[in-house]
Amino acid sequence: MSGSTKQSGTTPALEITHLQAWYGESHILHDVNLVVNQGEVVTLLGRNGAGRTTTMRAIMGLTGARKGSIKINGVEAIHLATHKVAHLGVGYCPEERGIFSSLSTEENLMLPPLVSRDAQGMSVEEIYDMFPNLAERKNSQGTRLSGGEQQMLAVARILRTGARLLLLDEISEGLAPVIVHALARMITTLKAKGYTIVMVEQNFRFAAPLADRFYVMEHGQIVETFAASQLQEKMPVLNELLGV
Repeated sequence: MSGSTKQSGTTPALEITHLQAWYGESHILHDVNLVVNQGEVVTLLGRNGAGRTTTMRAIMGLTGARKGSIKINGVEAIHLATHKVAHLGVGYCPEERGIFSSLSTEENLMLPPLVSRDAQGMSVEEIYDMFPNLAERKNSQGTRLSGGEQQMLAVARILRTGARLLLLDEISEGLAPVIVHALARMITTLKAKGYTIVMVEQNFRFAAPLADRFYVMEHGQIVETFAASQLQEKMPVLNELLGV
């Protein structure tokens, strides 16, 4: 099943066609097609093992063999090394947050370079404005942050690099409701600033109000795609596919 049609006259932020991906001998993704337009928030739904994280990793060149096409802002990236994909303005926030325990919050924040010479990363002041918790903990070691603060830091670190296409994998998982609300506000703010966001989410109630469109994955394939306006009518299908 193919994804959304492209907006006329604009190059999609991300366009995946006929993507297949493997880990060793295991064939995980089977002919995945999806489109994410500039400034959209798109959520990949599906049960664990459906292939959503593998799709994110395949975009970044972190799987084994890949076939098909992955275009980022019109540039073919299927054969690019991971750091070259990042240079196209892509920021990936995996489930394992990768916070350096020996560094302070601010040192972690300042660690990654800009994705390109032309990139305009968010300033530390803008980031602290968006994440007041991090401002309060800027001198604390990474290990002393709560899980929610570590998640905020992992996303904030990407915003510093100037990436405009954000791949966020299960950012709300296991976090207190107050932190989940703060992350929802963050996504709303980033969308208003023109960022493009692809989220893998198990927490349907977190994702539902934020996304413009949804793709549902099962067994390494896209089995359903719909707009936010169709959410209510699609609930019976989602209950069946996800057990929402």
